[in-house]
Amino acid sequence: MNDAELRAIARHGIQRSFPKNTIVVSEGDRTDTLYIILAGRVRVFVADEHGKEVTLTLQGPGEYFGEMVLDEGPRSASVIAIEPCKFFLVPKSDVLEFLSRNPAFAIHMIRKLIRRTRVLTENVKSLALLDVYGRVARMLLELAAQRNGQLVIEDKPTQQEMASRVGASREMVSKILKDLASGGYVRMEGKRIVIARTLPRGW
Repeated sequence: MNDAELRAIARHGIQRSFPKNTIVVSEGDRTDTLYIILAGRVRVFVADEHGKEVTLTLQGPGEYFGEMVLDEGPRSASVIAIEPCKFFLVPKSDVLEFLSRNPAFAIHMIRKLIRRTRVLTENVKSLALLDVYGRVARMLLELAAQRNGQLVIEDKPTQQEMASRVGASREMVSKILKDLASGGYVRMEGKRIVIARTLPRGW
């Protein structure tokens, strides 16, 4: 959200803070609130009855989650604070009113849902058709951004977070990253990962 949109919708919400590692919403819950992230980062994930998790996305300040409650269904995923977080919580009725008065933002939300659907479709395709290396390579390219002519992941996730995101073990992700580093394809620079060379198509 830009500042003007945030100010407009924030008039209807309340502010809440959550410490690190707090579950903000749980998959299957029936709630009617949109969460706007003011500070901190969250991880959106799904889990099975045995506790195995798959990370769907990471989100930070200016982003929001919970828009799926507009269909009055249960939460489709869980959200955990991976840093101390601050949110605006906006009830569904106020979200609907805001959307009716701000058609530009309504279109923005539709586009966001379309992008999310495309990402989830690609994730399903990757899980079905790519091996673990292919999924790790795809994740690295998705997380990277251009910085001074290089592809850089500025705030690298932990190996466990990467493993959860690609549906593999932490040990396998660790081995792939070490192999890529040994081959000169990536460099670990503190909290950054630099993609130094075009990643190989297979491993």
